[in-house]
Amino acid sequence: MTPEQSTRPTRAHEPFGDHELPGADEAVAHTLLNCLLREVSAPEHQTAVDDGRLLLRLPRRGALLRVALRRTSLLGSHRFTGPVEVEREGEWAELGWRELAEYVQDELELRTGTVNEEFLDQVASSHHGVRQGLDRPAPGSDRYLESEQALLFGHRFHPAPKSRSAARGDWRWYAPESRAAFPLRHLAVRAELLAEESLDGAATALLDGLGEVPDGYRLLPAHPWQYQLIGEHPLLHTAMVRGDVLDLGARGEHFTATASVRTLHGADAFLKFSLDVRITNCLRKNAAYELTGAVALTRLLAPALADLARRFPDAVMLREPAYRTLALPGADGRPDRALYEGFGLILREGFGTALRPGVTPLLAAAVADEYPTSSAHISRLLEGSSDGEAALDWWRAYLRLLLPPVLAAYFDHGVVLEPHLQNVLIGVDADGRPAQMLFRDLEGTKLVPELNADLLAALPPEVAGPMTYDAERGWDRVVYCLLVNHVAELLAALADRHPEFEGALWQCVRDALEEYAAAHGRPPRLRALLAGVPLPAKANLQTRWERKADREAGYVRLPSPLAGSVLAEAARMTAHLPAGSAVR
Repeated sequence: MTPEQSTRPTRAHEPFGDHELPGADEAVAHTLLNCLLREVSAPEHQTAVDDGRLLLRLPRRGALLRVALRRTSLLGSHRFTGPVEVEREGEWAELGWRELAEYVQDELELRTGTVNEEFLDQVASSHHGVRQGLDRPAPGSDRYLESEQALLFGHRFHPAPKSRSAARGDWRWYAPESRAAFPLRHLAVRAELLAEESLDGAATALLDGLGEVPDGYRLLPAHPWQYQLIGEHPLLHTAMVRGDVLDLGARGEHFTATASVRTLHGADAFLKFSLDVRITNCLRKNAAYELTGAVALTRLLAPALADLARRFPDAVMLREPAYRTLALPGADGRPDRALYEGFGLILREGFGTALRPGVTPLLAAAVADEYPTSSAHISRLLEGSSDGEAALDWWRAYLRLLLPPVLAAYFDHGVVLEPHLQNVLIGVDADGRPAQMLFRDLEGTKLVPELNADLLAALPPEVAGPMTYDAERGWDRVVYCLLVNHVAELLAALADRHPEFEGALWQCVRDALEEYAAAHGRPPRLRALLAGVPLPAKANLQTRWERKADREAGYVRLPSPLAGSVLAEAARMTAHLPAGSAVR
């Protein structure tokens, strides 16, 4: 029996303090329920909270589901506990994760009129990934790397966050959940067959310095899994027979898998490799325009980033100043695209001088995780303190670091940053307090043409097109990544410790936005946000079902907790709650 076919209950392997992690069955079921709630049942007013349980109807499938609640949420992103149940002939019966996935499939087929024959296999792959991740070695001594490798359950609003597809190879050798670290595969390439661009001699020197090659050759590091996937390409084989490319094997220092799987950390830098593996939605390959686009954005953003660094010295963007790849000519004389993109790597800056002494970077997604899977979790940062006011003070300090530079990038420079939880590192001091904010991954960074027309006109259309959003789509992306994906999730983790303070935590968000708006002319989009317009949430379930690229993902609208009337009502409702109350 394959792992995907197994219906055996799983258990948590890593208890943290008073918390025990859920098993794969429960985690996958709750994630599917999150997606149904956000994208299907709540928008159609098919939900209710009754007697400590969420009731959720699938109207087309004709099913009524329920699950116990640990805590309700002002945003509607409730916390669940225990099994999902379905009503059958007036009785409640437990519903396993696979059967729940089949219910989701039926509802979406009836809702859209389309069929997705991949869906159940992707959910099963994700279940297998969660099971494997729960059975892993103990962390090492590097707290930063522990945080990068802490995401055992993945995005809780994606139907298959741990799904991975590959023709060969075992992902456990290379996955962050396995705490993977390994040497790179070194290729020596004749200099004229290497394509690269670099804005910084130090970046070029770093890549060259990873290993020695014979005279007349240049070093091309490769991800060992990617080499396993594409190393038998006929053109590459021919080039090796001719001696144009030499396989020097796995060599040099070990690099460590970070949360994105294909981005590795080592030599005080990050190397973002292509990986012909579909992870969640996308094949993780550096397209040709992404290779050139990363370097182009690093160059174009220099004035804007300099301005932001001056105004917000506690915020840092990690640049991507170089790429390198293999340019073996195909039959038409041009570089073969499969090899050019398949061996493409982007160099991202390491922490270098960006990180202040005594500050430890932690992946924001690990800090905000629903469950405490590492020492980076907010429950560990606030360990030893049960004081809600201390949590509010920590939260205000966090928001002061996070919100202003992202808003200034958009309103002042037309730069759409993508500060979701996996793209942000929070630097904490020795007491666990926020001290710095580091932003990364230019792939999701876009330019608004209205403020950057001259810059974009100077680029080839195939590079300029993918790096632009119009102002409205850019704002949706900023609000989703900043407030729904990031702020709301970390706020939820804080509210898990102090449910009676959820309204106060949202009030802190409103105060920080109001303070920024008052100091910067109260731009209309920010005024609308403060008035409580619905918040855009990326429709991951619909995007996966329709097999769209992430760039084409749509949004569902969530009722906003930011309106003054909502917060006033929340304060009234929670005033009588004792500290630590959960479901209300």
